[in-house]
Amino acid sequence: MSAPTFGMQFKRTAEDTTTVLDPDFSKILVVETSEDASASEFPLDTPIVIDSGDSAALEALGTGLAFDYVDAINAQLTGLNSSADVTVVRVAEGADVAATCANIVNIIDSLDDIPSVANRTPRIVLAGRTAWRADLDTVNPVITSLQSNLGNILAIAPVDVDDTSMANAIDAREGMSSERLMPIGVAAKVYKGTELVERPLSPFVAGLFVRVDNIKGGKPFDPIANRFLYGLSGLSRNIKFSLLNGATEGQQLLASNIAIAVQGETGVDGSVSDGGYVFIGTDNAQTDELFEQIHQVRGMDFLTVKMMNITRKYLGRKITASMVEAWIKSIAFMLRDHNAAEDIIGYTPMSEMFKAVNNSAEQISLGTLKLDIGIEPCPVFKRADHDIRRYSTALDGLVEEVIASLSTNS
Repeated sequence: MSAPTFGMQFKRTAEDTTTVLDPDFSKILVVETSEDASASEFPLDTPIVIDSGDSAALEALGTGLAFDYVDAINAQLTGLNSSADVTVVRVAEGADVAATCANIVNIIDSLDDIPSVANRTPRIVLAGRTAWRADLDTVNPVITSLQSNLGNILAIAPVDVDDTSMANAIDAREGMSSERLMPIGVAAKVYKGTELVERPLSPFVAGLFVRVDNIKGGKPFDPIANRFLYGLSGLSRNIKFSLLNGATEGQQLLASNIAIAVQGETGVDGSVSDGGYVFIGTDNAQTDELFEQIHQVRGMDFLTVKMMNITRKYLGRKITASMVEAWIKSIAFMLRDHNAAEDIIGYTPMSEMFKAVNNSAEQISLGTLKLDIGIEPCPVFKRADHDIRRYSTALDGLVEEVIASLSTNS
């Protein structure tokens, strides 16, 4: 357009700071079987997006484990946000558990294809049959696939392990090494009509992630430990647990990074609650302590995605001082807001993110810029230590009080 001879013009500068919307980290992927599902609405091996509260979609999903998983998720959503964004991939039931696992693995091995097909990126993955093992010396194949592929979409997965005994649960956990897996060492008992059946606990935990995210405005920075699980009629076994005794089975499972659920007990010192079923779990299956707490992994993934979305708005522009400054400010302002909201404890000051040692003239001439950004996530409160001693100063106060009182009355 030609400039007017008499008038005015407006243009927007390209060096402004930018903001981005929060990504949704509560989207769930379910990969399981349901033989009596509608083949037209849930074709095999095809990602289908549903609102978990849609009764028509649930009816079409049939009565198999895929339905049970979605139903368990819904049981945790007790507030106004009573449904979740769920992508279901229905796989065929194999001739045996090993064959069914192979069908699930085929989907997980192509996990990074699902966002493009479903037009959403699941951040919580529920893959079935993870508690099964061919023998006590073998890692479950679904677990192996999850470890290799979850990082491709910055997702985490609550996974069930062998719940028949503490020893078997710990043995199964020892085959894992991933900050994106949360092992769970007990199964749920639920009613299926009039029949009491055992079901994996992982979908209940996935729903708990969504519930806590909803409480926090959709942000995944908060732990989910010490919260009630709903929809349970019992647990596969009674795990002895005490907040006071580290030798109990529950405490030993937690020490091995295996999450549990326990029933509350009224009037019992050391019980986690007076009643109900309480989930206790903070850790993932990482083999070091850098990001051992799974809510920290989710929070850092959330911030990583926001930095991706900020940075892509600047890619392709010419490198100038004003452009680089706007890019850095955009990231720093985003972290500032999360720090103010107590989502994180702190972060590298803006003035220290861009370092000369990391940005040589040669690198910049090639179009490469590098930021050094430290972010400290909030840890979970796991143990309270109390030192209790006599307080003799109180006796001095008592003496002074008596003397003062006598002086007043004399």
